[in-house]
Amino acid sequence: MPDLSTSYMGLKLKSPIIAAASGLTNSLEDIIKLEKHGAGAVVLKSLFEEEIVTDMDHDMNKMHSESYLYPETMEFYEDYDVEDTLTNYLKLITECKQQVKIPIIASIHCVTSHNWPYFAKSLEDAGADALELNIAILPDDPEQSGSEVEKVYFDIIKAVQKEVSIPISIKISSYFTNLAGTLTRLADTGIKGIVLFNRFYSPDIDIESFDIVSAPKLSSPGEYVLPLRWIAIMNQRINCDLSATTGIHNGAALIKMLLAGAASVQVASTLYKNGFAHLQTMLDELKNWMVSKEFSHLDEMRGILSQSKSIQPAGYLRIQFMKHFAEK
Repeated sequence: MPDLSTSYMGLKLKSPIIAAASGLTNSLEDIIKLEKHGAGAVVLKSLFEEEIVTDMDHDMNKMHSESYLYPETMEFYEDYDVEDTLTNYLKLITECKQQVKIPIIASIHCVTSHNWPYFAKSLEDAGADALELNIAILPDDPEQSGSEVEKVYFDIIKAVQKEVSIPISIKISSYFTNLAGTLTRLADTGIKGIVLFNRFYSPDIDIESFDIVSAPKLSSPGEYVLPLRWIAIMNQRINCDLSATTGIHNGAALIKMLLAGAASVQVASTLYKNGFAHLQTMLDELKNWMVSKEFSHLDEMRGILSQSKSIQPAGYLRIQFMKHFAEK
């Protein structure tokens, strides 16, 4: 049978599928199930920067004055026991390290480098094997330059690197003016992984009630094509591992990401839709495909269809429809 073991951020994984940060990675019971069904690693449900800041400063009036905390965040946390959240998060890491063998990656959802990064040391001390920084910045200010937005990412990375020695990855969106250049510079900071791409909350409009409502929370299978393009373009061109996420719902999408050059993939929506056992289904599809193509190890197939190795490299660069819609 094919060997599905792999390496991501220097961590040894029994399979290339990582359970992404979500409500499904927030309890020891579920994490044990994820390991049982074939997950190579787990990213714990993200702590929010605001949770950490609130624990460090219980003065809510001061927090209201901080411009980087969003109004909806404050509305939520006024009735939330944040100290218990942090204590329980550290406890979950410790319990996971005692009862599961796969790597446990802690996660922080952050928007600034203010005050909180020293808490990352607590995650390392609790036993986390790595830390994923889920950096969520919507560039909505027309007065703010692209370089000013990008600086926040580098400030966060630098602040956290001062506190921990475990591998650090960042999970980001595609909202950059020069994504290839930004990815290269981010990788040069010494981080060990970049996860492409973050799937943000998106608003929608109810045309009957005239309300702003939530768009679908779960990804759809067609969404894998955006990370696929950029995994393929950047494979072997930057100094860190790339992990693909968003829209990876089946074995075929998993195979495509590996062929493009992904070191691993992260999944959540497909687990919500199909259950934990779907992990094994995806891995079985990968194994069967590898047997049919005579691959014995993931390294033999990884990146063979990246842009740098493809016989049709321009296919990843085309952005305009031409032939497809030329005919009436």
